[in-house]
Amino acid sequence: MRRVSKLAATVAATAALALTASACGSDDSTGSGGSSGGGTGEGAAIAFDVGGRDDASFNEAAARGADKAKNDLGVETYYQTARDDETDADREQRLQQMAEAGYNPVIGVGYLYGPSVERVAQEFPDTTFGVVDAVAEGDNVYSMIFAEHEASYLAGVAAALKSETGKVGFIGGVDTTLINKFQAGYEQGAKDTDPEIEVDVQYLYTDDPKGFTDVAKAKEQANGMLGRDVDVIYTAAGLAGNGSIEEVASAENAWAIGVDSDQAEQPGLAEYKDSILTSAIKGVDVAVFDLISSIDSDDPMSGTGEYGLANDGVWLATSGGHIDDIADELDEAKRRIVEGETEVSDTP
Repeated sequence: MRRVSKLAATVAATAALALTASACGSDDSTGSGGSSGGGTGEGAAIAFDVGGRDDASFNEAAARGADKAKNDLGVETYYQTARDDETDADREQRLQQMAEAGYNPVIGVGYLYGPSVERVAQEFPDTTFGVVDAVAEGDNVYSMIFAEHEASYLAGVAAALKSETGKVGFIGGVDTTLINKFQAGYEQGAKDTDPEIEVDVQYLYTDDPKGFTDVAKAKEQANGMLGRDVDVIYTAAGLAGNGSIEEVASAENAWAIGVDSDQAEQPGLAEYKDSILTSAIKGVDVAVFDLISSIDSDDPMSGTGEYGLANDGVWLATSGGHIDDIADELDEAKRRIVEGETEVSDTP
């Protein structure tokens, strides 16, 4: 077993995955299995967070990693998706069913799977488990964590440089420690760039996972911000964020900033791409592919893989060329972070 304390995601792998076209299917029935039952038990299994693989954001990024594993390695993948009202027991049961069916690895996408992965991994010591955005203990567990605050800092720099009104906004899906990292980096980046800038911060829900699927509420929040003269809005809310992007695209002289995936390149958001300034991307696809690949090569990963700016595990999208004119400023901001001159806070 290959114990990993820190993973260096290569630029080549990142670029290849970023260009992989994502297939559009149902939220929970893509790959070798369906949305219920145990599937075939061959290959990998991925338990998506709420919103499913076609959220054009976080889950979609994980699916791209699995798609690459199928294309490059011939590994089939079975998918299931969490519901809005799920409990830890529901998530635990889903992981147990996947492991009992013989899938390896079994990957939980999202911090809510952390406790369930840790418990179920103890029951199936011969199966490798993965979890995205949480650290779970276990000799057969690979935890994939990201420096969302670093990519968000760069998004804040871009927002401050592009804003004409001096007012930018952040919409978070759920007020959690994880989403607070996005807020913290964005606010710091914006204010380091322009100390006078105003950052309007709103959350869709305090502690309800529905904040990652409530498209209508995100659209409503974005509408309110636009009415307050906010002209750049960064939304970290999974599928719900699509509503914010749609609302921004309906306004003149306003920009949306996407999250997790290059949202300007997602088929479901294609009509809004000219309004998407950039996206703060994290390489969930890279991490998922690496874990599946390690099983395929009979050298399973475990421990914690850390993905940040220094190892190209997070970055800003350049699709559409909308930030080409501020590339020098963004490169300098990245350099300061990587070389330790700027310490980005992960709490607001």
